[in-house]
Amino acid sequence: ASFSGHSAESLIDIFLFTNVFSCFFVTDLVAKFGLGTVIRFASVLMAVGCAFRSGTCLPTEVGFPQLVSYTSVVGGTIMVGAAQPFFQCTPPALSAQWFGSDERATSTAVALNFNQIGIATAFLVGGGMVGESSAGLADYFYLITTISILAAVGTVLQFKDGPPSPPSSSEVEKLLRNEKEPPFFESVKQFFSTKGFALPFAAFICSISITNVVGAFISEVMGRGGVTGQFEIDLAGAGFELAILVGGVVIGGYVDRTKKYKSVTLLCLAVTACALFPLGLNEHYVGKEPVFCVITLLVLGLACGPIQPVNAELAVDVTYPSDETAVESVQQIGGNLVSAVLVPVAGAASRLDWEVFPKITVLDSDIRGDVVLLMALAAATYAFYTGFDSPLLRTAADNAEGGGKVLEGEVVEVEATGAVASSTP
Repeated sequence: ASFSGHSAESLIDIFLFTNVFSCFFVTDLVAKFGLGTVIRFASVLMAVGCAFRSGTCLPTEVGFPQLVSYTSVVGGTIMVGAAQPFFQCTPPALSAQWFGSDERATSTAVALNFNQIGIATAFLVGGGMVGESSAGLADYFYLITTISILAAVGTVLQFKDGPPSPPSSSEVEKLLRNEKEPPFFESVKQFFSTKGFALPFAAFICSISITNVVGAFISEVMGRGGVTGQFEIDLAGAGFELAILVGGVVIGGYVDRTKKYKSVTLLCLAVTACALFPLGLNEHYVGKEPVFCVITLLVLGLACGPIQPVNAELAVDVTYPSDETAVESVQQIGGNLVSAVLVPVAGAASRLDWEVFPKITVLDSDIRGDVVLLMALAAATYAFYTGFDSPLLRTAADNAEGGGKVLEGEVVEVEATGAVASSTP
């Protein structure tokens, strides 16, 4: 409504494609300039991008009088899209450099999933501020710009290049090797030739795709369950995003203590598939119960959200001593590309429905195609993931002094030479 002839979908596409494009450069820039430098730069770029989107940096004030206000919004969107991967792709590296082996999954969950706080805020604050007015949209953009500037100032002043000493044995060993990280595309080839990498990669894509699709169609999903008021829908959406963060922190902490990546991921995938089913029911009385619908949505967030940080850490573990930023960049690229394809496909599928259990009166219902698609994705990922049996090389390095540790069904022994030998008990 604010920009006649332009749609929100076009800005979303610009943001997503810029985001994916930027992911290809994060690893090499971090390797060249250091984590602290690129994060500080990205925080400033994000703030400037938000300022352009809000109109705070008007084109006439920066020497481009021929530009219209919508062009300023597009320019700001490109800046924001380019900056975001520097925060999305670096949490595993941040965790490895700053946190011990029993804290990394929790740290990654907080850093990776805290993006959901921004989305939850958009549901709660953005929906109320914007409404149907252009003035409300402008005020919302001003608020985002103010918060971004404050965050950028805090980042520039406080973000350090590294801790005084390495926090774990694996990080010490990696620093002692002093190996130069290969270029990003060489790392990608190494990852996919490493046993076990493809499974956490698939789980990460499954999780981010499901959460993105559900978030994109939250109004329709809630409408099926009888939640029709915009404020109630916004609350449910915010609750879903917060559940993703809480689930990641709680389950990430458990994985930190146990290193049970495989069993935890399989359980989360199973619960995800089960929680999706009621959200697709269109006629059955269970699918029209608002309280049950909201509870199911929260369970979905608690189960599906943690899959991302847990498998980001697992991918780093099985490819050790790889570049953590490269690992996460590959996962983010895959997740965002699949999400970009899956969102319109799910939108089309949502207009289809199938009758299930027609001969059982109490269970007879129609289920929408978008949920069937997501359930199929979760089920296929579960089946694929059951084949995971790779040694956890970074965990083995962390436990070098202990002489061995049972890891997802394998005994990994660390010999005096530092080599890792594994055998199935």
